[in-house]
Amino acid sequence: MSHDRHDGYAGKHPASSVPEEDVAGALSEKIKDGRISCAAAHGVAQKLGREPAAIGKTLDLMDVRLMRCQLGLFGYTPENRIVRKADHWDAALEKDILEALENERLPCYAAWAIARRHEIKRLDIANVCEALGIKVKPCQLGAF
Repeated sequence: MSHDRHDGYAGKHPASSVPEEDVAGALSEKIKDGRISCAAAHGVAQKLGREPAAIGKTLDLMDVRLMRCQLGLFGYTPENRIVRKADHWDAALEKDILEALENERLPCYAAWAIARRHEIKRLDIANVCEALGIKVKPCQLGAF
């Protein structure tokens, strides 16, 4: 599904799927104009002790659009993406990224873990991946 066109995210799930009431209630407090930030969605996951994927599924079923990816990959205006190719990086950082690849892609959760270990911003990880031609996928919330 394109992030530029909004066709209804619930279609990604079986027709019998319904939002979990407790998750939907907690998310409703953070949703503004049918949108929620990645950080707010992860905050709800942490508050409820739930996996981000469960939060993402409920957001889909509520037809809520995710904004401001913490890796800078989507949801910003006016350009949508804020990730840019890094000019330089530490060899140990590159090694960690390459070792964490799954099917030639870096999972979002792995990018976050690497950022924590290296004490750098999540966006910095995405910038290095952009320079190395590595796609970040899958998203913990299921956006991509």
